[in-house]
Amino acid sequence: MLSFGAEYFVFQFVSKNLKIKIYRTIISPVVLCGCETWSLALREERRPRVFENRVLRRIFGSKMDEVTGEWRKLHNEQLNDLYTSPNIVRVMKSRRMRWTGHVARTDEGRGVYRVMVGKPEEKRPLGRPWRRWEDNIKMDLQEVGCGGMDWILKCTTLSQKTSEILR
Repeated sequence: MLSFGAEYFVFQFVSKNLKIKIYRTIISPVVLCGCETWSLALREERRPRVFENRVLRRIFGSKMDEVTGEWRKLHNEQLNDLYTSPNIVRVMKSRRMRWTGHVARTDEGRGVYRVMVGKPEEKRPLGRPWRRWEDNIKMDLQEVGCGGMDWILKCTTLSQKTSEILR
């Protein structure tokens, strides 16, 4: 449930613009803290979106239905129309891809790079393999339209070109 600061979203004397600013500046950064390194399954990717919809429903309130004259909750499409910023899952994916570029451009001796590129030597457990962080990156790149490329090589060559230009 919404607990910290949720009472501010039901006050009618607080404007919707102020409520949205509170959500963008306080709540969203707390929810997205460390999302660059999360390895989420598809079912788990829905949870932040559900949370965002619940917060937006608290902010925008209910709506009077023209046909029946009863109050009802706003549908997800109506929430997307009212809240013009990108949804929380899209923000998570863009931050993950940005952080991937930073890690791919680091030195090969750094621990983060070795974890990203290295392959474990032990056997994996039986059953369907878990969804890895690298799998999430490949799926994000396919959504953008850069599916079949070697993204580590692309990031390193791009950083070499920019360093040569800056010299």
